Formats: sequence, structure tokens, C-alpha cells
Amino acid sequence: MSEQTGPGAPAPPPPQRRRRLWPWVLLMILVLLALGVGAVSAVLAREVSAEGSRTVHIRYEVTGAAEDVTLTYSTWKGDELSTGRLTLWSLPWAGELDTRGFMSGGSFVVTLGKSGGDVACSVTVDDGTRRTARASGSFATAACNGF
Repeated sequence: MSEQTGPGAPAPPPPQRRRRLWPWVLLMILVLLALGVGAVSAVLAREVSAEGSRTVHIRYEVTGAAEDVTLTYSTWKGDELSTGRLTLWSLPWAGELDTRGFMSGGSFVVTLGKSGGDVACSVTVDDGTRRTARASGSFATAACNGF
């Protein structure tokens, strides 16, 4: 039997389309990632809420031999972080603060004035977190950060 060709010949059947699998795999990966991000976000939100509602005791200290010292430190009032500033003319100095809404990442900076000197700062949070730093000389800075 011979094949017919020409205008009256039946059209060959269309080739079968191969279904692509990669769009479905990509969609499934995106759905799983979205679910994972949602779960992590929920856990973080719970932890931040719990951290923000507990009361924390913070102790700031400065020791050394210096005059004209400026302290800059983090304070928490409710959900807001603000900065306190204090100028000292003699050392040692200590300050304590009980607060709610505390979030990690606080800052306590001691800056010596023109007359210089030697200072050490420390911050203790009631869970035992302690940061220390030292500085000496005119306009030197000791920073106890990240508590």
C-alpha cells in the first residue's frame, strides 16, 4: 500500500505533547517554602511576645579614674527603645533599671572627655548576660553593646 500525499490525503495525527513536570515541581517547592516561612514566623512572634512581656533587671557600672565622663545607654519604656545620657564628674558610678519590653541588643557607651583617664564599663542582665569594655585617653570610648 502506498501512502497518499497531496491535497486529498488525510492529515497525519498531531504529535503527542509531552507534559512538563518541572512547573509542578517548582510549584510544590514554593508551597513548601511558604509553609516553612509561615511556621518560623509564628515561632518568632511567640518568642518576641514572651520576651517583651517579662520583667528584666539591668545593672550598668562604670569604674576607673577619670573626670568628665559621658554615659549613653539604652532604656526601655513599654515597647519603645530610647536613649539616656548622663555626664559624670567622678567615678565609680552604677545604675539599675527594671524594665518590661526589653529586647536584646542594648547599648552602654562610656566616653571620656578632654582630660582623659581610664574607665571600664559593664552591663549585667538578670539572666547573667554580662558585657565589659575598657578605654583610656582623651575622648576614648568604651562600648558594652549587644546585651
